[in-house]
Amino acid sequence: MLSRVKSATIYGIDGIIIEVEVDLSRGLPSFDIVGLPDTAVRESRERVRAAIMNSGFEFPIQRITINLAPGDIKKIGSHFDLAIAIGILAASGQLPAGVGKYLYVGELSLTGNLRGIKGVLPMALEARKQGLQGIILPEENYQEALLVDGLEVVPVRRLRDVVSFYRGNLKIGRDNKAVLNYKTPEYYSIDFADVKGQEEAKRAMKIAAAGKHNLIMVGPPGSGKTMLARRLRTILPPLTEEEALELSMIYSIMGLLPPGQALMRERPFRAPHHSISTSGLIGGGRIPEPGEISLAHHGTLFLDELPEFQRNVLEMLRQPMEEGVVNIVRSSMSVTFPADFMLIAAMNPCPCGYYGDEHHECTCTGPQINKYRAKVSGPLLDRIDIHIEVPALTIDELTGKARSGESSAEMRKEVIAAQEIQLERYKDEDFKFNSGLSGKALEKYCPVNDAGLFLLKNAIEKLGLSARAYDRILKLARTIADLDKSEKIKPDHIAEAIQYRSFDRRIF
Repeated sequence: MLSRVKSATIYGIDGIIIEVEVDLSRGLPSFDIVGLPDTAVRESRERVRAAIMNSGFEFPIQRITINLAPGDIKKIGSHFDLAIAIGILAASGQLPAGVGKYLYVGELSLTGNLRGIKGVLPMALEARKQGLQGIILPEENYQEALLVDGLEVVPVRRLRDVVSFYRGNLKIGRDNKAVLNYKTPEYYSIDFADVKGQEEAKRAMKIAAAGKHNLIMVGPPGSGKTMLARRLRTILPPLTEEEALELSMIYSIMGLLPPGQALMRERPFRAPHHSISTSGLIGGGRIPEPGEISLAHHGTLFLDELPEFQRNVLEMLRQPMEEGVVNIVRSSMSVTFPADFMLIAAMNPCPCGYYGDEHHECTCTGPQINKYRAKVSGPLLDRIDIHIEVPALTIDELTGKARSGESSAEMRKEVIAAQEIQLERYKDEDFKFNSGLSGKALEKYCPVNDAGLFLLKNAIEKLGLSARAYDRILKLARTIADLDKSEKIKPDHIAEAIQYRSFDRRIF
């Protein structure tokens, strides 16, 4: 007897339908799985056998051959258990015809209970795309699959429930999708009003958020760099439905969706430790998985103590920062992960942290300072639009006598208004924000008058700016003008943009 059922696997962040072919034939009893299974798939033989028997069904004492097609794709994970078990029950006549209309995913325990799995969202999306009627999956993953419209979702707790479903004894009602709200919360427990002083840094943060620009802060310990970085997401616009779905797919395949939550509702903020490896930051592994830059997709990647990261790890950021994706190539596969993130970096001016601080004496020698700063390469710094100094707080700022400045709510209103201008301006382009400007688009959308050109020429001559730095000044000036609700880029917009590129000439 032969049966065919559908399961799925993950390739990058996409689901791929896998056909599970089950053949029962005469011969010595055996149980073989072919089709490039990994160890977890091969071990499913014992889980499936015990689950079928402990669920009260008959396990066929025959030659059992399981083929996972297509055979040239590596099959990874324990989620094929349910499909294999259903295929065996169908081939042995213990299930009625028609089991091939559904996608089956789930890990079986020895008792026949089902455990939750990773990657249900992209699998369900692919099932709908391929025209399958529905998906049968662990109850734990029910809410996640409900995100996919036009697909029947059948949650089950145990293998016996699947048989009950086909016999008409298990009724499933689709929950109200109102619980799947993707809007970003209006309230955060942290606020930019909490940060004492640092008005220039707050202004730079607002500009970075408005145009999706990368930013680096340089300052002594305790000046508030980390506080500023952690509050950036409180001024970012809410996730769109498309962004929330794409971000949720990444977190789904990594098993990182918040408990009881099927959809990501907040823009991510990722702050990996400086000991992170290349594969941990960029993505990779024997079977490629997303790294921190993909987990920061549509959000913020914060690298504190930037020079402490391995230089080869930092250099790997250059291509994703430019293209918004990362390509992982292995001998047997090539996958692309989304990585459209804002980079916020922070570092001390020297190893001891007090170079240039009026209140502390720097103990570092010249060679030590040069070696420390050389850990961050020029090409990487050139790809960071905004370079700012975050000085030590004054006594008035520290004791709370200074004005607290704008709140996150006030700043977010300005950021959203500026981004709406950009979305309307670039509605016919393949990019959405000023950070994506380049080439002819830069000339088209960033015209500069004679006074502005004079400022730019002086900046290039005196600061020795590169062509990339010139482009980034124009992008920043465009964002500053948008925040000012000005259609034209004025000289004062350019002057402010230049100061965000001139600081590194004094420090690096």
